[in-house]
Amino acid sequence: MNLDRLMTKHLTRYFDAGRTIPEQTLRQLLGFLRSTPTSVNVQPNHFYVLATPEGKQRLADNLGERFQDNAEKVLNASHTIILTTRADVPDSHLDAVFAQERADGRFPDPAKQQRWESMTRDFLSLRAYGYKDLNHWMEKQTYMAVGLTMMAAAELGVEATPLEGFDPTSVDKAFKIREAGHSTTVLLALGYPDPARVYTNPISRFDADRLFTFL
Repeated sequence: MNLDRLMTKHLTRYFDAGRTIPEQTLRQLLGFLRSTPTSVNVQPNHFYVLATPEGKQRLADNLGERFQDNAEKVLNASHTIILTTRADVPDSHLDAVFAQERADGRFPDPAKQQRWESMTRDFLSLRAYGYKDLNHWMEKQTYMAVGLTMMAAAELGVEATPLEGFDPTSVDKAFKIREAGHSTTVLLALGYPDPARVYTNPISRFDADRLFTFL
């Protein structure tokens, strides 16, 4: 991975509507997204991968009036992913996580798996009833997945642009997301830049001495 290149590039604002991510590359990228870590392996996400003109148009039509400038990005991107986050963690979800861990042999020692499950339940109870931030905490896991996937996309030669400019209520309704116990957190547009509209001005960031404290 060329970190120097990544440190001097802008996010893509304009996608080339004529280019599509190859199927093998897309499978790699989605496989990576599936593998991204979450705290206590809570896996609070469901991902809607919009690849068809109809799917992307439905999203573009439901971004909300004030966010229509993002419609072009959604429509011209090869794919756009709606990343959703659970509203809560019902016992059925946690039981499914533990069942998958046992099936995958995450903890070969059954006693360790049992201790892990007890610790995880205690931690989630703390988030829900102590800190009272369970949903916000889960959304942090979603943003971690977005950041890691952007890096993976760059490694595969794909541009990835996160979008927060949308009306979550409208998007949830259009894709019946809340019926599944989730809500929309962030969008990720994937594809290739329009070569005629690549932004080449220098990036602007604070100097290092303002950002780093060494102790």
